[in-house]
Amino acid sequence: MYLNIVDDLLRHPDDKITIGLLLVKSKNKMMVEYSLAGYTNPIGVANWERQITQSLPKELNGILPSIEEIEAELRGENDE
Repeated sequence: MYLNIVDDLLRHPDDKITIGLLLVKSKNKMMVEYSLAGYTNPIGVANWERQITQSLPKELNGILPSIEEIEAELRGENDE
């Protein structure tokens, strides 16, 4: 659902494909499988930052915002 909202409201025509990250408190394969059943867009699943950054495709390294940048954006501390 969230990826569809981003694509509809935030994505610009020159943006690359939207990806999603499903962050989980603890590893629960069944929960992830049910959450993503039938979903065809790219999405990553990890339970801590190190796993997220190590599992991203190399072409995405350096173009995604940092955890700190995401947290600042969520707090409304963007520079715009």
